[in-house]
Amino acid sequence: MKHSCVRYVLFVFLQVGMEKHSYVVLVCALVSLHLLLNVQGARQGQDIKCGACRALVDEMEWAISQIDPKKMIQTGSFRINPDGSQSVREVPFSRSESHLLELMEEVCEKMNDYGERVDPATNRKTYVRHTSRDGTAADLSDVAFDSRVTSTLKFACETIVEQNEDELIEFFAHETDNVKDKLCSKRTDLCDHALKIPHDEL
Repeated sequence: MKHSCVRYVLFVFLQVGMEKHSYVVLVCALVSLHLLLNVQGARQGQDIKCGACRALVDEMEWAISQIDPKKMIQTGSFRINPDGSQSVREVPFSRSESHLLELMEEVCEKMNDYGERVDPATNRKTYVRHTSRDGTAADLSDVAFDSRVTSTLKFACETIVEQNEDELIEFFAHETDNVKDKLCSKRTDLCDHALKIPHDEL
C-alpha cells in the first residue's frame, strides 16, 4: 500500500512536467517518506512481538499461580543406577516441564482477551486485557478490540512459543521475579522498550 502511494505521487508529479531541480527535491522527499514509513512499520512489528511476549508471560504466570505450590511431581529417570540409587527428584508440579508444555499449548488462545492501546504521543502500541481477573473495572475507552488485533497478537504469540520453547520452559521452571523484562527484553530481545513499560500494565 505505502509503496504504491509513493509510486503514484511520483507519477503525478512527472506528468505535470516538473523542472529538473524540482524532480530531485521530490525524489529526496519521497525517499525520506519511504524511510519514515519503514521505521514506523518496524516499530509496529516490534510492538506486536513485545506485546505478545509480555501477554504470554502474564498469562503463564497467572496459570502457574493457580496451582497449589505444595503439589509435587517426580521427574528424572526411574532406572536403577550402578550404586543402587535412582535419578528421581521431586519438583513443584506448577513449574514442571510437563505442566509448562501443557500451558504453552493453550496460552496463545488467551490473546483473544487482549485489545490494542496506541500512545498518542509516541504512536507505540501496548496490549491490555478486556477485563481484569479480579473483576475490577478498567478504563478501556482508548483500547481497540477487533479480530485484526487478536489474530495478529495470537500469530505473534504462536511464533514466540515455536521459536523459543526451550527458553520459555527454562525461564518458567526457575525464574519468578521480573520475568517479563528478563525474558522479553534481555534474553530474547523481543522488546526494545520493555524496561519502560510498567509491570502491571498487562
